[in-house]
Amino acid sequence: MLQPVLAGVVTALVGFASSFTVVLAGLRAVGATDAQAASGLLALCVASGISAVWLGLRHRLPMSIAWSTPGAALLVATGPVPGGWPVAVGAFLVSGVLIVAAGLFPALGRAVAAIPKPIAGAMLAGVLLPLCTAPVHALVEVPRLAAPVVVAWLLLHRFARRWAVPGALVVAVAAIALTAPAGGLGGARLLPVVELTAPAWSVSALVGLALPLFLVTMAAQNVPGMAVLAGYGYRPPFGAALRATGLTSVLAAPAGGHAVNLAAITAALAAGPDAHPDPDRRWVASVTAGAGLALLGLSAGVATALVALAPPVLIEAVAGLALLGALATALTSALADADAREAAVVTFVVTASGVALLGVGGAFWGLVAGALMLLLFRRRPAGSRPDSTGSRPDSDDPRPDSDRRRPDSDRPRLQSGGSEPVELPAQTGQDAGSRPAVR
Repeated sequence: MLQPVLAGVVTALVGFASSFTVVLAGLRAVGATDAQAASGLLALCVASGISAVWLGLRHRLPMSIAWSTPGAALLVATGPVPGGWPVAVGAFLVSGVLIVAAGLFPALGRAVAAIPKPIAGAMLAGVLLPLCTAPVHALVEVPRLAAPVVVAWLLLHRFARRWAVPGALVVAVAAIALTAPAGGLGGARLLPVVELTAPAWSVSALVGLALPLFLVTMAAQNVPGMAVLAGYGYRPPFGAALRATGLTSVLAAPAGGHAVNLAAITAALAAGPDAHPDPDRRWVASVTAGAGLALLGLSAGVATALVALAPPVLIEAVAGLALLGALATALTSALADADAREAAVVTFVVTASGVALLGVGGAFWGLVAGALMLLLFRRRPAGSRPDSTGSRPDSDDPRPDSDRRRPDSDRPRLQSGGSEPVELPAQTGQDAGSRPAVR
């Protein structure tokens, strides 16, 4: 039992250290005070831990749970919400309800999964871009603090990629400690505290924050999280995972938690062979990771106090380094399909612009613009039907339609530890069996 327990501890440490700065930056961006941001981080840790322990013990599967890192990046991109922090909390609550609904009604989950991958990837890339440019700004604005952080990240990324972001965070904390005024933490609240906020709602926040948060969490966390588990031979119950994480998201929202979901970035640490050679024992790693993350939530006050002492651009730089891999994946997904490339670029540009129209943020309008562009470019003139040879008169490609279909080798597939490629089950919106696939 020692090996999966140690794997779970590593999963919790890496998951927390790699992205808690993104969470704090996102919560503060939409109006949270330092105390409210610390409460939100604590709530997310505890909610993730409860979900992971419950799902692991219930299904005996390594279903790692985390907060929505892309969702936190969306909060940074959205910025202050009209109506302030209570309206943001109301949006968190609605997003959690939508996740529960996706678990109760498989058709809703399938509808989210049916969003074209180029459009979903481009929207996520546009959300991540502002944070991912923060390291460049930090190198210009605070070079003495930012340069050691970036160098540490580069070196660890080359030789120990798993610890690149945690190592950069350690260097950032050291830089903050060396430059902070004496007694800087004296007036800070270091003990864990829960700050409850009564939610409020507005139409603009529901459309511009709650709906994009739900879509980003589903498309960038829950669906890829299922894919990672499928790549290691598991068939987890998707509906049960959505119901559990959606319910804990609802419970965490009044305390400031924005969203809880299946882990995608750290899922492989608990589901892979490094956790245990026997796939039937790897669930111990995910349960341990959940318990460890809940305990790490007790340090939310200290983490928030340290972040408050640092220049904001330095904290955003660490968060940006943590999201570079996610940005690369999102851009690859956005530009992979040549037929949808223009629509994906429009989605990316509109989302990254950060414009707000009618009180609704750029993520929603980017999704709308990309969908309209996709419909426009997919619509063919009336005279473009195939002729007797099977080719289209308006096409530069003389091959028949059947020959122009994308080959199976072009479809994205998952590789897992040298095993055969595995794809997601056809009915990902319904609960599947809970035993690993026999290889």
